[in-house]
Formats: sequence, structure tokens, C-alpha cells
Amino acid sequence: MTDPILVEITRGAFVESAHHGAAAVLDADGKVVFSVGDIDAAIFPRSAVKSIQALPLVETGAAARLGLTDAEIALACSSHNGEVVHTETAASMLAKAGRDVNTLECGWHWPSHDASARDLAAHGLVPSALHNNCSGKHSGFVCLSCDGGHDPRGYIGPDHPAMRQVTAALSEMTGTLLDARNRGTDGCSIPTFAIPLRGMAHAFARYGTGNGMAPDRAAAAAKIRAAVTANPMMIAGTGRFDTKMIEAMGARVFCKGGAEGVFCASLPELGYGIAVKCDDGASRAAQVAGAALIERLLKPEGEAAVAVSKLARPSITNWNKIHVGDMRPAAALG
Repeated sequence: MTDPILVEITRGAFVESAHHGAAAVLDADGKVVFSVGDIDAAIFPRSAVKSIQALPLVETGAAARLGLTDAEIALACSSHNGEVVHTETAASMLAKAGRDVNTLECGWHWPSHDASARDLAAHGLVPSALHNNCSGKHSGFVCLSCDGGHDPRGYIGPDHPAMRQVTAALSEMTGTLLDARNRGTDGCSIPTFAIPLRGMAHAFARYGTGNGMAPDRAAAAAKIRAAVTANPMMIAGTGRFDTKMIEAMGARVFCKGGAEGVFCASLPELGYGIAVKCDDGASRAAQVAGAALIERLLKPEGEAAVAVSKLARPSITNWNKIHVGDMRPAAALG
């Protein structure tokens, strides 16, 4: 099956590039509300499922026992910019578990936020694992390990007790058997699993409603959604799509993008979940497709409508700030 074009990139009056992909919208009972492309093909969701991976941290009571704040819970779901607010919050999470940056096993990279990276360099500093965009998630895994009485060393391995809890939550939420046959290694070194878009959209529909979830898990999902809504800066950061969408839509949208062109969202008031995969791995296209579906389904008004429209149809400018083209959802998205 050849996936249709989801997003087009224009330059002047011409379509310069096009991104093929698949998208699914399901309700919490697993009914397909909308689909395009092959939604049963298994793909790696990457960071789009961090909020599901954070469920054990909250549902076990670990977050409460360690006194994690809403901002810290939100950071556990993030792919952050590496700004000071992110690194300080990750360090605070680790301190509450009696650990520090040396416990993190995610590796390091320069902040994706240019100003933060330049500031480090200007002061003669180099990044640490706290600057890794996944340090909040990893700090959450460390907290889960320590609260459970486990040595956090090796927590990134599939057989570590904390990672087994995380994998079980992802398997149960998506309805997908997760084992060595569909397991890969993510950029931050934890296991990542190939899951059909159908299962991911269903998981996010359930995440936004609590339907089909045990009471403790449903409460944990609601707690995490509220924490991210109250702290949208933590989920991504300055200028980032997820932060902008949640700032614009508040509790009406819970969303998270992943590497290689993946985007997922919960629309709690409708009971829907969205999952998008762009075949060429373009995150910018997955975001446009996700915003277009959110706009179509929720029909925002006023300032929210303006903000979401800009995310669904971002303008392209050159280095002289001259408008040269646009990104736009294609006909397949309705």
C-alpha cells in the first residue's frame, strides 16, 4: 500500500516537496473515526509515547512519595530544549531520588535551543546528560527505580525492573505484544518498539478518557495531562510545536511528537486519539498533519483558532525574512 500525501511544501505557486504518510483517529472503544494510509503498519513511535512511559512513575505512587511537582512530572514526558528551566528541573528530580547527573544513562548533546547552546559555549562550558532532550524521562526512570528499591544502574536495559514496568504499561495501553521481535533501541538508549498506528491512536484516546484503564492508571493519566497543561514549557520549550499547541488549546489537547515523523495526541472532550507517521521521517510534516486534524476535529475559535491555523499552515521565510512559501495539509487530510 502506498501512503497518500499528507503535507505539501510550496515555493511561490508551485508544490516543491510532498510528504506521504498515514494518520489514524480512534475513539476510546477502538472505533476508527478517521484514517488515511496504512494504519496497521508497525512503526516506532519514539518520543511520542513518553507520557505513556511516565504512567508507572505516577500510578505506583512513586511521584507522590518523592514529592515530585507538576513541573517535574511534565518534564518526565518531555523532549525538551535543554534550557536552564529544563536542566534545573531534571536535576531536582534526581536529587529527590538521592541521585545526580551521573546516574543518567541517556548520553549528552548540545541543547537544541540555540540561545542556550550559545550561552554554554560563551561561558566555556560543555553540556551534560541534563541537556539531553530525554533527561526528564530518564530522571523519571531513575525516580521509579529508586522508589521501588532497585539499583538504577542499567535502567535503560529491557530487563531492568523499572523498564519492565514501563514496557508493560506501553504494551497494555496500545494492545500490542512488545518483546525482542519488535524491539529496537531509541536515541536515548532505552528500548523502543514497533507499534501499529491504530494501537497508538487507541492508546491516546484511552489516555484522554480513562476508558478501559484501571482506576489508578486512569488517575495517573489525568494527573499527567493536568501537569503538562499547567506547564507547557516543560513538554518541549521555547518556540516548539508541542508547547505552542498546548499553550493555545489548554486541556483540550494533550500532544507529543516523536523523532522520524511521528505525532500523537489526545482530545479528551471528544474521547479521540490521534496518531500520525510521515514515511520520510519529517517531523515538520507530522506536526502540520496533527495540527490540521486537531483543527478539523475541535474547531477552535478566537485566539486559539489563529494559533492552531499557524501551526497547521506555517509560513516559510528565508534568511532575509522574506516569505517564500508555506506548509499545508494535503487533500487526504480533509
